[in-house]
Amino acid sequence: MNVGVGLPTTTPGTTGELLLDWARRVDAGPFSSVAVLDRVVYDSFEPFTALAAAAAATTRVRLATMIAIAPLRSTALLAKQAASVHGLSGGRLTLGVAVGARTEDYDAAGVEHRGRGRRLGEQLAYLRGNVDGDRVGPARAGIEILVGGGSGQAFSRMARYADGYAHGGGPPRAFASAAARAQAAWNDLERDGRPQLWGQGYFSLGDVDRGNEYLRDYYAFTGPFAERIVAGNLTSRRAVKDFVRGYEEAGCDELVLFPTVSDADELDRLQEALA
Repeated sequence: MNVGVGLPTTTPGTTGELLLDWARRVDAGPFSSVAVLDRVVYDSFEPFTALAAAAAATTRVRLATMIAIAPLRSTALLAKQAASVHGLSGGRLTLGVAVGARTEDYDAAGVEHRGRGRRLGEQLAYLRGNVDGDRVGPARAGIEILVGGGSGQAFSRMARYADGYAHGGGPPRAFASAAARAQAAWNDLERDGRPQLWGQGYFSLGDVDRGNEYLRDYYAFTGPFAERIVAGNLTSRRAVKDFVRGYEEAGCDELVLFPTVSDADELDRLQEALA
């Protein structure tokens, strides 16, 4: 199993300088990818812009959206953004997409919330079919596509259009359950092989209180469930090792660990925990 690291695009106190330094250090380390989250109504960096900057600062790692809320963007704009990052990085983009869970992001973007699943399906067909590929460039052939979400429709879209599934986080047993559903949907469409399976988690190995407070704020929209997310924050070397082992045993191909604190020393702590 590969292990990637999230860029701190949503954590308080992040600067452009920190993001570039973070990407360079990940590229020089043992990690396989850098990934970003997507929010509109939050003090955060836009994901494709952040990945474009990371593309210039790295040469090796994959660049991933985990996930981008695709229906917030017009289909052609989504294709343009993805193809641009893919081209700038020399073909290293993994495009994870889903409908998102926060209605306030749709309200702020002026996009109708209803029908978002249908629009995502249309966007995936456009991307996968290379529709308007001769006009809406650069070329987007070869972009690896993941679909996230927990509904039956999400797994169906993943199996029909994508290369794999992006899980939204949680303990290894939750990932294993979702992975089984992804494989079943894949088999139902009689696709060859198996879907790529990506998972994610959160870590804070330095200032744990600050990391937990960030998660409470970021997931405040979930109400009391936010405390369950906080409880899953990986705050010790043992917790990191057990989490990684659990995901590997569940069949995960790429596990992305997102920081909850804007501190570049967290990368050193994580690398030591994984050693």
